[in-house]
Amino acid sequence: MTEQAASTAYPADPLGSPMWEAHARMIFEHDPVRFEPALKLSMPQIAEDQHRFPVALDARGLGEVKRMVIFADLNPIPLAADYRPIAAAPYLAIRIKLDQRTPVRGAVQMADGTWLVNGAWVDAAGGGCSAPPVSRVRGDWAQHLGEIRGGAWPGEHGAARLRFVIRHPMDTGFVANIPTYNLETLSLSSAGKVLGTMEIWAAMSEDPAFTLMPMATTGEAMTIAARDTNGRDYTATVTVPAS
Repeated sequence: MTEQAASTAYPADPLGSPMWEAHARMIFEHDPVRFEPALKLSMPQIAEDQHRFPVALDARGLGEVKRMVIFADLNPIPLAADYRPIAAAPYLAIRIKLDQRTPVRGAVQMADGTWLVNGAWVDAAGGGCSAPPVSRVRGDWAQHLGEIRGGAWPGEHGAARLRFVIRHPMDTGFVANIPTYNLETLSLSSAGKVLGTMEIWAAMSEDPAFTLMPMATTGEAMTIAARDTNGRDYTATVTVPAS
């Protein structure tokens, strides 16, 4: 970390989290940061299922967005996703694990380098990161590993709505005798053009679900490509149907 990053003064945390400054240094480094209520972060206030907690981050209407990050302050693995909507509307919806009551936050980096942040405390029972995945308990995870299922629908202003699930145990490494094993990268492309890329951590739920809004029109085929920490690659093609 640079001296400039170490000396950065981050804004006071309205949520009063003990981990705010540590995560701000890790994610934002020396870039300017401000809390922004206009940044839409949609999620329940109580986690009914701490293994699959839905979070949607929507920065449409705020300007050009370079990066989108979702993280939970008090998780043992705080970061869940770091998304770059290269040719996509700035919208990201995923499901994450929660290990305890924690602030859950979304942050976006604008074209000028400034980070906008919003978040809220979420009540959650313990164990979201330390319980074995359901597919490990059933014993069928290997038979379905890497299956990608989903679809696309025409959207507004040239952006399609793409939703898909990738079958993967997303092991955190906090379960006895099960090492860390998770998806780590995702890319979305069409006709050789990259629409978006994402870094992924094991804080994302088992069989992670994604909702994105790539710039794609009727009849356009999009390729989903993912890689996990064992170097396995998974691909699928989704076509935007006629409305």
